[in-house]
Amino acid sequence: MLPGSIQMSGETLSGAEVKGVCEGLAEGTVRLLSLRGCLLSDRDFARLCQGVSQSPSLVQLNLNLGVVSSASRVQHLAQSLLANRSLHSLFLHGNPLTDTGLSLLNNALAVHPSLVSLDLGDCMLGDEGISLICGLLPPDGAKPGLRELTLSANTAVSCSGWARLAIALAHSSQIRTLNLDYNPLGDHIASMLAVCVASSRTLEVLDLEGTGLTNQSAQILLDMVQNYPTPLKSLILAENNISMDLQQKIADFLSEGEEEEESEGLRLEQSMREKATKPGPALHRVLLTSSLGDSLLAETEM
Repeated sequence: MLPGSIQMSGETLSGAEVKGVCEGLAEGTVRLLSLRGCLLSDRDFARLCQGVSQSPSLVQLNLNLGVVSSASRVQHLAQSLLANRSLHSLFLHGNPLTDTGLSLLNNALAVHPSLVSLDLGDCMLGDEGISLICGLLPPDGAKPGLRELTLSANTAVSCSGWARLAIALAHSSQIRTLNLDYNPLGDHIASMLAVCVASSRTLEVLDLEGTGLTNQSAQILLDMVQNYPTPLKSLILAENNISMDLQQKIADFLSEGEEEEESEGLRLEQSMREKATKPGPALHRVLLTSSLGDSLLAETEM
């Protein structure tokens, strides 16, 4: 277990254990809290959320696999997020939120000043939930916008919902990692996502495992990576009806792009080193900082 972390999985928590967790949160000694699949009473869950709201140090909160099991728990979590200012990552995978639950959380998520990573996989979301998520994507004032988004296995979302997400991603999102695995997207939605990826200046990882794709959409994705330079480094296509030949070609082009980036980086470094050794006028160094400095540092440390 890492320093400043509390990680439990599938355990039944006593009141005393929850009290200890809350004390650590209030004291600012906990950076990562993971209670994946754990059981605790409604009263203790409310106490836990109070601890989250008071924590000045919590960066990552994992409540995956049924911990947020009722509307009242969703409301307690929403209240804690409104007060919290430190959280970067929130994992709610495998909780029965539905669109109704996400609507209760939405305002807290939308105004949180630090949240950049959100896992809503297998949360029984539909088109209304996707519309809410679209509003979380672009930066807005002090809100950084999401950089990592997981929507795996939300099979109730329609083609219209996924199309709306693709448009939002293409417009102004800062997404670097997008996980859509185990959704019945099919070739039509995959083709729309190809347009979205081609226009993105940030997306590096796209997971389309088990999404019902065929060689038709794979050929479009191949054309995209072959002819339109993007930041994309990883495109996961396992468990689809796509030939190994096409998958390999896509992987090869992505690898070539990464190698070119590394080569360009080395050339730039060499050029800067050569310039530094040449005699010239004295250089005045100016250190620039921004309001993003602290959050980016914390993200790197995680």
